[in-house]
Amino acid sequence: MSTATPLYFRARDNGAAVFRVETDNRQRRLELRQLAVINIRSGEIKPHGQQVPTNAELEEMQVWISTRRDTLTSREADDIARTVDAISAAAQWAQARASQHDIDKFADPLMMAMHDLRAVLIRRKLDNEAE
Repeated sequence: MSTATPLYFRARDNGAAVFRVETDNRQRRLELRQLAVINIRSGEIKPHGQQVPTNAELEEMQVWISTRRDTLTSREADDIARTVDAISAAAQWAQARASQHDIDKFADPLMMAMHDLRAVLIRRKLDNEAE
């Protein structure tokens, strides 16, 4: 069994707050002492207050950063696949079930979003072909 103090990562926007899980107290309760804050984009690890992470803790934080980035990348790909499905579902809804009131309410925002997406995709494809 490992003698290292376990860490708890409280995920938040752009990273996590990292806590040391401590059980060495009289009441034998778990205590979370904030150790650091992680910025997922930059990979920066900022110690909290006077806390000094050990080398093993820093290594564990680096592993968490790598794993978290992989998770977020995977979720982003899933979001795009769901967006394609949602666009198809919206087309079916507009054709088969939408009332005239629904069309009046949603047509302009949907067309603007699709126009924006189309323009970005065309620009990116042209940029890629130019390289």
